[in-house]
Amino acid sequence: MSTPKARTIIALLVALLVVAVAYFAGIAVLAHNATKPEPELTAYSHGKSVTVNPYLYCTVAIEGKQLQLNDCDKSQSVSDLDVPPGSPLQLSLPSQVVDAPWEMLLLYSLDGKPAQRIATHRDYADGARAITIPTPKDPRLKLATVEIHLPIPARDAQGNEGFISSAIWAIRTPAFQELAPSLG
Repeated sequence: MSTPKARTIIALLVALLVVAVAYFAGIAVLAHNATKPEPELTAYSHGKSVTVNPYLYCTVAIEGKQLQLNDCDKSQSVSDLDVPPGSPLQLSLPSQVVDAPWEMLLLYSLDGKPAQRIATHRDYADGARAITIPTPKDPRLKLATVEIHLPIPARDAQGNEGFISSAIWAIRTPAFQELAPSLG
């Protein structure tokens, strides 16, 4: 009588082991296939901070001899932050930005008309994880938008060469509303 019970217990333990292995294998597959979270940056000014999610974020892959943009997230997320004239804007950059050549578009409202400035990673300490963008104290010149771009070389079908962005992070200030009608 004790022999059938032992066989039953062994069979149940084997079945339990098979279920446990299948469960953990499923978890491992899900974890392996999970997408990495998109990098965020943090913007701080005048006592407030915001997390800035990507406006555009693509993975870059090499296919043959060409760079390709894959799995593009075009959420067009824009973060709002008040940056009064004379208050600096501080940015905390993720490693995806720090470890790559990047450029920054600074769009200002000058008496309601757009004025822009371009800065690059070369304008700041090499590998800086945090940068400070000073703003003029002149109330007629207000920071409206900041965009961080990760450019990659591109060639169109006609052979024209240039750069396109594989990732963009965007911050908008209240001064942007002054420019919205002129930006069309």
